[in-house]
Amino acid sequence: MSDHFVDRNRLWSRLGTAIGALPDAPATPIAVVDLDAFDANAADLVRRAGGKPVRVASKSLRVPGLIERALAHGGFAGVLAYTVAEALWLHEAGISDDIVVAYPSVDLTALRRLTSSPAAAAAITLMVDDPAHLDIVDETRLSLDVPVRIALDIDAGLRLGGQHIGPKRSPLFDTADVVALARKVVERDGFDLVGVMTYEGQVAGVQDDVPDQRTKSLLVRRLKQASMTQLEVRRREIADALARLADLQFWNGGGSGSVEATAADGAVTEIAAGSGLLVPGIFDHYASFDPRPAAFFGLRVSRKPLPTMATVHGGGLIASGATGEDRSPVPWAPPGLHLTGLEGAGEVQTPLTGHPAALLQIGDLVWFRHAKSGELFEHVRDVHLVRGEAVTDVVPSYRGHGLAF
Repeated sequence: MSDHFVDRNRLWSRLGTAIGALPDAPATPIAVVDLDAFDANAADLVRRAGGKPVRVASKSLRVPGLIERALAHGGFAGVLAYTVAEALWLHEAGISDDIVVAYPSVDLTALRRLTSSPAAAAAITLMVDDPAHLDIVDETRLSLDVPVRIALDIDAGLRLGGQHIGPKRSPLFDTADVVALARKVVERDGFDLVGVMTYEGQVAGVQDDVPDQRTKSLLVRRLKQASMTQLEVRRREIADALARLADLQFWNGGGSGSVEATAADGAVTEIAAGSGLLVPGIFDHYASFDPRPAAFFGLRVSRKPLPTMATVHGGGLIASGATGEDRSPVPWAPPGLHLTGLEGAGEVQTPLTGHPAALLQIGDLVWFRHAKSGELFEHVRDVHLVRGEAVTDVVPSYRGHGLAF
């Protein structure tokens, strides 16, 4: 038996012991974060960043206690939020006074709260890629006395043979277009241009070392290398042009899957990362790093339709993105379990096959990994923090705080 399977069997035993020792059995799905793995992943992200600060991507955590835990590690600084309302809450809760919202906002209510609060406006940076985003902010203002911090989201995709490879985010690609918008920000009353973001998702978020996809993985690695080479030139050109207009405070780039490559770019001053702390299923099989899965959810066996099959209650925690097998949760512990082709991860039940299914009894816990980081915690109120064989704390997710961003 491989060390990998031994580790997963030990995990099954550890988590079962930890949850079993609780005075009251929690309802499923039972969300668990292994603190030893989380802390080791945090240290590895800092090492890979090579001295550049790591900004915590809150979208990939969605648990205030875990965001605070990451920020407590040396080498982490600031939060990369995903909505203005979330950024306001994180600031008001005292979790961070350095928050960059990673996406342009059209939330008039949240923007009105920000533009009417000098403290919030000083702590939160808004992302724009179009003059219309500035217009929307101005719609919410009572006056120009509260300056709004602005960062430009610049497309970081690869242009190759007339094709665009990468996330379809910002319309800003050419240096002239970036400078034109930057000039509008600088010349417009009530706005301060303070930063830039370039997220190369085609590098940071794509597996490139899949065991049964050698040819595809080789192609992906070559595309990643071409992308970083092209992007380094573009970043340098854009940085030189922007330096004539503004004294930027930060240039954010990268993600958990591209930390080293992005940190090596001289234009980038900080790295964004979040998924690398918890390591969901789609972050397996990367050539650049060897992560440790840290987040799991437990479901109990509720029936045995066949002696060789075990059915757990619930399970259909499907991840966002293009639909496919890689968006399904992964039965993880005990190892050797598989979803069925006809039912997959079901709404109220999930049948499992594989050799351990015959040994599982009604009431036993099976542990899964969600395909994407953070989305698991939209389904639970409580997150059990485990060290070794003991639950050391139970902390609320955003949902547990009554929040939905």
